[in-house]
Amino acid sequence: MSEPTRPSSRFTSRRGLLLGTAAASAGALLTGCTSNDPKGEKPAADTRPAADDKPGKQVTIGFAGPQADHGWLNAINDNAENRAKKYSDVTLEITEGSNDTAQQIGQIETLINKKVDVLVVLPADGKALTQVGLQAMRAGIPVVNLDRIFNSPQAYRCWIGGDNYGMGLNAGHYIGEKLKGRSGARVIELAGLDNLELTKQRTQGFDDALKNYPNIKKVARQAADFTVESGQAKMAQLLQAQPKFDALWNHDDDQGVGALRAIEQAGRDDFMMVGGAGALSAFQAIKQDNGVLKATVLYPPTMAASAIDLARALGQGKGVTGLAEYEIPASMTLYSAVVDKENVDQYMSTGFR
Repeated sequence: MSEPTRPSSRFTSRRGLLLGTAAASAGALLTGCTSNDPKGEKPAADTRPAADDKPGKQVTIGFAGPQADHGWLNAINDNAENRAKKYSDVTLEITEGSNDTAQQIGQIETLINKKVDVLVVLPADGKALTQVGLQAMRAGIPVVNLDRIFNSPQAYRCWIGGDNYGMGLNAGHYIGEKLKGRSGARVIELAGLDNLELTKQRTQGFDDALKNYPNIKKVARQAADFTVESGQAKMAQLLQAQPKFDALWNHDDDQGVGALRAIEQAGRDDFMMVGGAGALSAFQAIKQDNGVLKATVLYPPTMAASAIDLARALGQGKGVTGLAEYEIPASMTLYSAVVDKENVDQYMSTGFR
């Protein structure tokens, strides 16, 4: 194939000369005029400090969360501790953790009295712990509020957490697409604790997603307690009440262990199941692909590691690498990705026990 025809060098030179002459004339006419781009002036250097892995100012981070009586909460603690170990300039002061509001407040007040540089708090009850968050902020200790949110934005500098509504939404869309061509499809829902706002949000997202699929009807819903035992008991009740359905969404992989036991005991394999949160056991079952569990929707405990990153950046007066702003964001909502056999290997290392 021949090369494309190029203009002759004589034409190119003449054209350049004409352009240069025109530019010189224009420059002469503009002499004395004000310009927004003075000749020779260079843009100011970007001096914004961004957090990175290089050691910087020493920062003491206080970490207070609820009792790790659930796989996800235990993974929160592990993620925070392991992330802090990554940085030679971070000292982590971590409390024992408690589901008792008064006790957790006391633990946080101890960290305030120790004058830690930054606090990371996952409250057992966001509303009940708002005052101690305000106390820390007034003491000049910035607070990174993890997941369960305080009642007032004045009680924290930054909030980071999961998307409960998005979790339900993505679960609903995943199931909806799988059942799209099935007339009269029926789904059921095994929810978490109904007195928690997060449970209501997950259900709302699920219901809103299903509105996009007129062929699907939700025929039953049962609330469990985020435990293996409750998952097994409530799932057994659902199976007995619903002899025929096409899909199940379970809000929590821990209670899902019990739900799967009930399903196995009932000898049922005539439907698909989607879990929630991202337990290692769920990932392993999805990878094996020899049961009803086909996917799980993430509520990533890696948010605790990210909270440590944000707290370190706060303590060092830096922003976040990859963002243009000088400061860390006021809030960060994590995405609830759907994990199935197509992408499970990618997420396996994040699975919690």
